Amino acid sequence: MKGPSVAARYDVIVLGAGAAGMMCAIRAGQRGRSVLVLDHAGAPGEKIRISGGGRCNFTNVNAGPKNFLSANPHFAKSALARFTPQDFIALVERHGIAWHEKTLGQLFCDDSAKDIIRMLTDEMRAAGAQLRLRTEIGDIEQTSGSYRIGTSEGVFETSSLVVATGGKSIPKMGATGFAYRIAEQFGLPVVETRPGLVPLTLDPQLLQRLAPLSGIAAPAEIRHGKTAFREALLFTHRGLSGPAILQISSYWREGEDITVVIEPDVDIFALLKKAKQVSGRQSAQTALAEILPKRLAQHLVESEGISGNMADQSDRHLQRLAAAVQSWAVKPSGSEGYRTAEVTLGGIDTACLDSRTMQAKTIPGLFFIGECVDVTGWLGGYNFQWAWASGHVAGEAA
Repeated sequence: MKGPSVAARYDVIVLGAGAAGMMCAIRAGQRGRSVLVLDHAGAPGEKIRISGGGRCNFTNVNAGPKNFLSANPHFAKSALARFTPQDFIALVERHGIAWHEKTLGQLFCDDSAKDIIRMLTDEMRAAGAQLRLRTEIGDIEQTSGSYRIGTSEGVFETSSLVVATGGKSIPKMGATGFAYRIAEQFGLPVVETRPGLVPLTLDPQLLQRLAPLSGIAAPAEIRHGKTAFREALLFTHRGLSGPAILQISSYWREGEDITVVIEPDVDIFALLKKAKQVSGRQSAQTALAEILPKRLAQHLVESEGISGNMADQSDRHLQRLAAAVQSWAVKPSGSEGYRTAEVTLGGIDTACLDSRTMQAKTIPGLFFIGECVDVTGWLGGYNFQWAWASGHVAGEAA
């Protein structure tokens, strides 16, 4: 490591210029603390920039503890209650950023995710927080009452070190397991990590059978145990994707089945019976294509070995066809992994953190926030709300 041997000192040093890190820096700076944010990337908020199709799904009006997975489902309550979606909306509106609400309480920028990044960097600047990009982090040492951070830009010292370096998802954007290594260095437990909000893959044999369906989307309910999500399902050349699949992927484990219910608001069997009565001469494929995409209807009818006109079909045949549409048990072979995962499940064990401050209980001055902690939200703005909330409460305390 090059740089001066004499440390530059700050009250708070934040590792990571993502959503949580920038929010923490803003709040700490507003309290009059001297703040330095360090990041190895060339620009702040890279995951913000690509989120929501470039429009940033920056929060969800419904965000509450029920929308998060954690070994301790109560841990997120304190931070989420103390910095709410309405608090973030007020900040967005203060900066004149136009936004709109889409389905299921999801909020997006009207224009660009870059508006949110600009807002955060403007707020950091106003709070006096310094930002250093393209800075590699090396060794971290704890001395009496402070932390020394070796970097490619020299050595920095602080009494409050906030780790906001994210999880392992989307490594091409620079994601690493750096936060977990810091936790292990200081003897803090880490809950097993795995990809979350990720497309699921299928074994080659099944994938070959479903190949003609690649690109088809349909409304669906995806079930796993007692958990179910109703959103779009998408067939891909690797397996299954779409919001409903991403949601259930956080609950699914390898070796387990999921149940796919296509067009869950429609009684398929009743509609097929009606088609038999009203249009007995049409084929089962034509009747099903009134409800489903044509290629999907053709695949299901052929898979069930149903031929002939609707008038020829027994109730048992129609029930079998309806079950193929609305009770398809499928065992994914795996997931697409961190390469396409939106978040990382697991992370720093919440048992070792104070839920009010995000500070390590046994190590004064060491904080973990955002995605690196074992708190993972549903798809739809929830993970950003956790970033804002955990960053805010850490900034209040650091």
